[in-house]
Amino acid sequence: MDLVMGEQVGVNAKGKPIIEYRPYTVEIQRKNGEYYVHLIYEEEVYGRELAYDEPIQAERIAGMDINIDRIAVSIVSKQGNFIQSKVFYCHELEYVKANKRNNIVGETVRDVYDWLLQENVGAVVIENIQLRQRHDTDKRFNRLTHNFNKKKLTDTIIRRGMRLGFRIKKVNPAYTSVIGRFKYMKKYGLSVHESAALVIGRRGLGYQERLPKELIHIIKTKVKNHLIAVLG
Repeated sequence: MDLVMGEQVGVNAKGKPIIEYRPYTVEIQRKNGEYYVHLIYEEEVYGRELAYDEPIQAERIAGMDINIDRIAVSIVSKQGNFIQSKVFYCHELEYVKANKRNNIVGETVRDVYDWLLQENVGAVVIENIQLRQRHDTDKRFNRLTHNFNKKKLTDTIIRRGMRLGFRIKKVNPAYTSVIGRFKYMKKYGLSVHESAALVIGRRGLGYQERLPKELIHIIKTKVKNHLIAVLG
């Protein structure tokens, strides 16, 4: 059924409320003997998603490393300097039923943005999940992705961020964990995921970081020797 929803947006000269009306649709569905009500309406958003090459206009930026069981967030200055980081855990997503996942996702993302608002962050940088899935070969990641749609978590982060007025930017996640581990993990005392989030945030600002020399050395020595031993 189609209805009209009124919302007060101010008062007139006589002090009477000014009501703005928006249409919305109500759907009632029956599933397994229970009734579910769905409200469909056009939501107002105050933020927006930035293009890949569009500069971020914010004093503080948050990079996010999104995983099935946690969201690691690292805040950087507009110059790319590390400020602080925090991890928001949601281990239950690995085993709860589908009807509970939406609640866990919503609560976790809400906690993330409550913290970002408190820290005066104006923009968020996340991985382009399509690029990550295209290149990811981790068996555990693929198995969990089969049971839980990671896109739901990412979409919730984008939608809530835009609703709250954040600028959202997606970047290529290639080598963010590797670079973070070798460059920032020990330097700032961060976890692997927090380090990756730091690289993601800096990448959103345009910093194209190279693979660390230590890793290049390992590739040239240990990996090369291994290939020689195997291939002869």
